[in-house]
Amino acid sequence: MNSNFTIAVHSLVYLAYLSGHMASSEAIAHNVATNPARIRKVMSALRNEGFVKTKEGVRGGYMLGEDPGKITLGHVYEAIARGALQPGWQTGNPECGCPVSSNTQTVMDHIFKEAEESYTSFLHQFTVAAVLLKIKADK
Repeated sequence: MNSNFTIAVHSLVYLAYLSGHMASSEAIAHNVATNPARIRKVMSALRNEGFVKTKEGVRGGYMLGEDPGKITLGHVYEAIARGALQPGWQTGNPECGCPVSSNTQTVMDHIFKEAEESYTSFLHQFTVAAVLLKIKADK
């Protein structure tokens, strides 16, 4: 899995922490410890889902577009990283006469699909607000 999911969660939790205030991509990038261009890419996907709102201009930036208690990590995963458990490389050859070579990828695709459904379901148990509360409690 790539780190965009973690960047998205971190960014949303940071915006929840700022509650009602705007944050620039530079400020979010500083907090996440990455570059602003990467933040803008991730935030664009979050904006498309309605999780963040944007304001352009000198005092522009990002703020939450939804109650952090309603945004689950499952929602974020679906917006940012759906399909990330499925490897990009395909094993075997479906035209090969060997049943292992010709069928392993189909079976593995099914396993990865079920794993992703289970993982997403697990992530739906946690909200952005709950992550922020846990962070504050662990200080």
